[in-house]
Amino acid sequence: MALVSGPRQVGKTTTCRSLSDEYLNWDNADDRRLLLRGPASIAQALQLDVLRAKSPVATLDELHKYTKWKNLLKGFFDSYGDRVRLIITGSSRIEIFRRGGDSLMGRYFLYRMHPWSVGESLRTELPKKEAHASDEVRSSDWDALWEHGGFPEPFLRRDTRFTRRWRSLRYEQLSREDLREVARVADLGTLETLIQILAERSAQQLIYSNLAREIQVSVDTVKRWIDLLARLHYGFLVRPWFRNVAKSLRKEPKWFLRDWSGVLDDGARAETLVACHLLKAVEGWTDLGFGDFELRYLRDKQKREVDFLVVKDREPWFLVEVKMSDRTLSPWLGYFQGQTKAQHAFQVVTNLSYQHADCFRVHHPVVVSAKTFLSQLL
Repeated sequence: MALVSGPRQVGKTTTCRSLSDEYLNWDNADDRRLLLRGPASIAQALQLDVLRAKSPVATLDELHKYTKWKNLLKGFFDSYGDRVRLIITGSSRIEIFRRGGDSLMGRYFLYRMHPWSVGESLRTELPKKEAHASDEVRSSDWDALWEHGGFPEPFLRRDTRFTRRWRSLRYEQLSREDLREVARVADLGTLETLIQILAERSAQQLIYSNLAREIQVSVDTVKRWIDLLARLHYGFLVRPWFRNVAKSLRKEPKWFLRDWSGVLDDGARAETLVACHLLKAVEGWTDLGFGDFELRYLRDKQKREVDFLVVKDREPWFLVEVKMSDRTLSPWLGYFQGQTKAQHAFQVVTNLSYQHADCFRVHHPVVVSAKTFLSQLL
């Protein structure tokens, strides 16, 4: 089976339905009654006893809303898995439910969907390797990504008023539906205050003790709530890189919103845009089997810092420092490249013209256009 997770409104249902021969949705009352009858009824509805040239593809949508969805899937897959290819998708909550007692282990591959990216604007076929040279993204697509973000509806409509209303609706769905359905939070009002604070602090290091004082809860509560918001795909954390994993977990992470279009400061928006592209790349490369990738950042006791480090199979691969227009190469790129032995070090500049050149052929610190760099990722 393929288990597809990702942020709300990222296009999971539309994409999976386009790949499917059959579609059943838990939110549809008729489909729900059929699903509740068990594996044999599902098999009959999917016509699995009919001889076909190849196994049909079936999507089961929002199935995780059923409390016993894992047992239903396990029973169906064990009985009929050789006759059908299954896609299981739903809202962002599916990954939370997947983590609790994973009885489906060994029966599925997880695929994580992300908003539209520069690379996806240029090509939709699966890559044969991690990063490679590409063409220039159209100016209209780049401007749309910058202003409206990468979620399909605002990106494709490209209407400022619609984007603002869409962003507001997405926030309401998170605070009024997702949190109430998933979280057992006694004080949702205070949690909503934390959400508003985090909306203003994308690309910043989180000091949990300061946040706890601001909203007057314990540090452990702040950590738990931020972890919940990350699992709901409101934003994500990037942790510092150390070879000592325990030491990395003790240090304060950086926070990034999933929707960079709502970030008001241009510098923070640029860093968030690059962070989202890098997260999509490392999770996509991992899901495609190219290796085990992680997104981290670097900072030492002398406060020398580089925005991002991509780690491949536990070894530093490339460094990224994000700037709006500064072409003066950061000295910390060379310093940390020497410390980590990373193969590449990029200063990614947003307001720099595209160059048709392969970034990953250069092994010394280099200033590169954001359009050039991001086009070579997923």
